[in-house]
Amino acid sequence: MTKHSQLLNLVPESHDNAQLRAINERTGTFTDNMKLPIHRWFRYSAGFSADWVESVITQLAPENILDPFVGSGTVCIAADKLGVNSYGIEAHPFVYRLAKGKLAWVVDIDEFLAAVSTIKYFAANLQPKLPEKIPVLLRKCYTDETLINLFKIRQAYLEIAPSLPEKLQSLIFLAISATLRASSHVGTAQWQYILPNKRKAKVYDPFEALERQVDLMQKDMYQMQSITQLSRANLIQDDARTLKTIPDNLIDLIITSPPYANNYDYADATRLEMTFWGEVDSWGGLHEIVRKFLIRSSSQHVSKERLSLDDLIAESILNPIRDELLPICQELENIRGTKSGNKAYHTMIAAYFVDMGFVFHALCRVATSDCKVCFVVGDSAPYGVYVPVEQLLGKLAIAAGFDFWSFEEIRQRNIKWKNRKHNVPLHEGRLWIDRR
Repeated sequence: MTKHSQLLNLVPESHDNAQLRAINERTGTFTDNMKLPIHRWFRYSAGFSADWVESVITQLAPENILDPFVGSGTVCIAADKLGVNSYGIEAHPFVYRLAKGKLAWVVDIDEFLAAVSTIKYFAANLQPKLPEKIPVLLRKCYTDETLINLFKIRQAYLEIAPSLPEKLQSLIFLAISATLRASSHVGTAQWQYILPNKRKAKVYDPFEALERQVDLMQKDMYQMQSITQLSRANLIQDDARTLKTIPDNLIDLIITSPPYANNYDYADATRLEMTFWGEVDSWGGLHEIVRKFLIRSSSQHVSKERLSLDDLIAESILNPIRDELLPICQELENIRGTKSGNKAYHTMIAAYFVDMGFVFHALCRVATSDCKVCFVVGDSAPYGVYVPVEQLLGKLAIAAGFDFWSFEEIRQRNIKWKNRKHNVPLHEGRLWIDRR
């Protein structure tokens, strides 16, 4: 068996065939993680299977793992469970704070419960009035009674948190943040869009929601702490395009799922939580606070920056794929002129691959000579124009200094229902990158 075929066979043969197939097919989904300790504390809108990550780590036995798009911490938590050093890079400042909360599972449980009890007692005895100016999003999502209780909890946390150790602060910040959607009576599912006209059947009072969340967290902490008492995770707020905080030749396994080139606005994914904490007050404020730090994978991002296709295509980082990429971007630009939405997909796609080119150069620098790399990726078809994402990324990886790439499809997308925008079949899979 070749090294690469060994790499693809990442689930132990002793597993039942059905379980193997399920893990393979669900590599790219975070849904299963919502049943797993720690992972289920907060569902970010992007992610992949923690069970699959654990199977990769177990098979390859790395010394140092890197996830350059760590999100809310799936790879680092899986590595902690297995006692392996990990590095997680996250550019989204609020998601970075959520990941810090998850990785604070090592906190003494009694101290956690005592601090939460103090905050709840303090909050219950406050008599705040609603401020005159409340962000529109909060008005849409909560009744006045619920807002009063949420503001009580927030004020109590802000008063007490500075006296607590940093990890404990992060843990409680996550606990409170995780109650915000459960406390809303409108459609606030765990993805980027709020649905103010949709009503939920079950809504929790903020104090009850916090109690339920803390109870869940303490149970998970007991379970994790029975396995290990030490977190080996290094969580860093940084840019995956430079990885300036990671030393050269350190990483021997990279597992990640980069932003997809599908116009998903990752900056908007936690707008409800950021609005509650006072970090943004409107959709318009997201660019300066979040979006400008992220990979350019949405038309909102590139429109705000007023990017030029000619300038982007001229970037030397695109030399290996320019001949393939330019016709795609030009077709998108032509179609754009016929559409009322006028979305800047042409510059979005070009900017995306510019950014990912820099990511691969940074990864090549920090990787060891025998480093294994796996990207969970999906292709794209804005305006129905197909973009062979994994092929273009693979070529950028080779140009950066890696030697080999292959793609392993794990599921098909956009085939079970009629898509309002296009009917181009899409897929998702694992892009394996290696050095020989």
